[in-house]
Amino acid sequence: MKLERILPFARNLLELAVKPGDIAVDATVGNGHDTLFLANLVGPSGRIYGFDIQDEALMACKTKLREHDLQDQVTLFHTGHENITECIPPLHFGKVTGAIFNLGYLPGGDKNIVTVPETTIQAIDQLLEIMAPEGIIVIVIYHGHPEGKVEREYLLRYVKSLEQNIAHVLEYKFLNQKNNPPFIIAIEKR
Repeated sequence: MKLERILPFARNLLELAVKPGDIAVDATVGNGHDTLFLANLVGPSGRIYGFDIQDEALMACKTKLREHDLQDQVTLFHTGHENITECIPPLHFGKVTGAIFNLGYLPGGDKNIVTVPETTIQAIDQLLEIMAPEGIIVIVIYHGHPEGKVEREYLLRYVKSLEQNIAHVLEYKFLNQKNNPPFIIAIEKR
């Protein structure tokens, strides 16, 4: 047996939850890697909703989706993930089976534009309201920068406070790696 690295483990969790025809959310589109991955999982009969506050991220994602001919099943929003329930059509409430967050800043982008705990927690709360039972929220926490450390602490406090009759919470990380390696929080809605 080989322990899975962080990003493959995150994707495996999503593969367990998201099937063809499903609805999923990329809460932090970034360069579009997860949006593309989710679009492949849901197939042409599914729908992905992606959120990012940066034009640069959305443009990179659109290009990647066009290159793979997956743009038709993806709707991108130029807004923060705290607006999930304002953007996703109510007819999809109760049908979202997977969501992913990659917290921190856009790789290769402006490192001053970062995710913040207040909006991330608002987005998680909204997802828990509209997800299907056994839906999975995967949060990859990058905490090697000052704001990331703050967000990590807020999120850990928040997820530990979730009632177990609402969600199961998993933390997956390597304890002996240097330089603040990313880790995963996975939340499965009950």
